[in-house]
Amino acid sequence: RDVNPDIVLLDIWMPGADGLETLKTLRGEFSDLPVIMMSGHATIATAVQATRMGAIDFIEKPLDMNLILDAVRKGLNADDRALKIEVGDSVATPSGDLNLNTDVFSLNVCNGERVPQRTVKQSAVLYGQGLHSGKKSGLVLEPLPENSGIHFIGVSETTPVPAHVSFVDSTSLATTVRHGDNQASTIEHLMSALCAYGITNVLVKCNGEVPGMDGSALPFCELIEQAGVEEQGADWPTIMLSEPVEFGTGNEKITYEPAESGLTIEYTLQYPEPLGKQHYVFDLSDPETYKREIAPARTFVFLKDIAKLQQMGLALSGRVDSFVMVGEGDQGILNDDLRFEDEAVRHKILDAVGDLYLLGHRLSGKITAHLTGHSDNINLLRKVFEAIQQKGSC
Repeated sequence: RDVNPDIVLLDIWMPGADGLETLKTLRGEFSDLPVIMMSGHATIATAVQATRMGAIDFIEKPLDMNLILDAVRKGLNADDRALKIEVGDSVATPSGDLNLNTDVFSLNVCNGERVPQRTVKQSAVLYGQGLHSGKKSGLVLEPLPENSGIHFIGVSETTPVPAHVSFVDSTSLATTVRHGDNQASTIEHLMSALCAYGITNVLVKCNGEVPGMDGSALPFCELIEQAGVEEQGADWPTIMLSEPVEFGTGNEKITYEPAESGLTIEYTLQYPEPLGKQHYVFDLSDPETYKREIAPARTFVFLKDIAKLQQMGLALSGRVDSFVMVGEGDQGILNDDLRFEDEAVRHKILDAVGDLYLLGHRLSGKITAHLTGHSDNINLLRKVFEAIQQKGSC
C-alpha cells in the first residue's frame, strides 16, 4: 500500500500468510497489479492455482535471469494479461477461514494428568525434499487457537486433514494421513517433535509429504524453537487407560501399560550385523532431553532394499544425506558416521513418539516394543482409541 509497486514477485512458501493467500489479498485490493509467482518447492497444481487466481506467470527456482526479465517485461507492457482470467471458487483459504475438524481430538474424561495446551508463537517456514516422493517441498507451521488439535493442509488445498489415527491411510515405511484429496505423508518425525515440545494446536502446511531433511527430528525441533512455544489458557488431558493394551505376537509386539504421568518407551531392536541387537529406554520428560538423546537419530535403510523400495515408489529422493545407509556384514555404515552407536534403536523410539501422538494427546504410561514399526504403532493406538470409545472416556 505504501510503496504502490508496478509489479510484484511473490514466493509461494512464506511464514504467516503464504504466497497464495497474499496473492488473493493483492487481487482484492489491487486488481491491475501484475504478480509473478515463484517457487522451488511447489507442484504443478499450485502453479495452475496461482494462474487461476490472477498471477501473470509462475517461475520455478533456481531462478534464471532471462526468464525473470521476460516475465517482468510481459507484466509491465502487455495489456492482455492473465489478470483478466476469472478466479474460480477453489482458492487458498486463510487459516482463520478453515473448517477444522476439532471433534476428533475431544476426549471427555482421562485418568492421566492434565497439561497446558500449547501452540507456536508465530509462523515459521522450512524447505526440503520429500524422502519418498523425491519432490522439493516446503513446510510452514502456523498457530491455531486452543482446542483445535494438529492439522495438515496443502498450500493450494482447502480441506485440512487432522493428525489423528482415524485418518491414517498408510503405514508403509512412513505414516500418511488423508482426508479426501488432501494427504500428508512421512509425518512421524515432525509429529515426534511436536509431541516432545507439547504442541497441541498447530496448522502444518506442506505439499503432500513432510520434507525428510536429514532423516531425523532435529530440524523440526529447531523449527519449533524458531517459531517459539506459546502456552495457551486451557489444559489438555493425557491418556491413561485402566488396563494394559498390546498388539502383535511373538518377536514383533508392542505393549502399553498405564501410569499416572509421563511416557516411557523401552525398545529392543534386533537385525543382522552391522546393527545387531540394540536396546534403549527413554523417558519423555522434557524437550531438551528429547532434542539431545532422540531427535538427532536418523532413519536407516538397508542397501539391499533400496532398489525394491524405489520400485514401490519410495525412497526416491536420491539424497544419501537424508538417511543412514546400512550395508551387509563387514560393509558397515556406508554413507556417514553414526551420531550414536545405537542410533537405529533411538530412531525407532523417535518414530514411536510421533506415531503414538496421533490422538492429539500424549499417552501416560510405558510402551514396551520389540521389532515393531509404524503399522504396529498405529494398530496399538487404534486399540487404545477403541478402549476410549467403548468406555466413553479414558
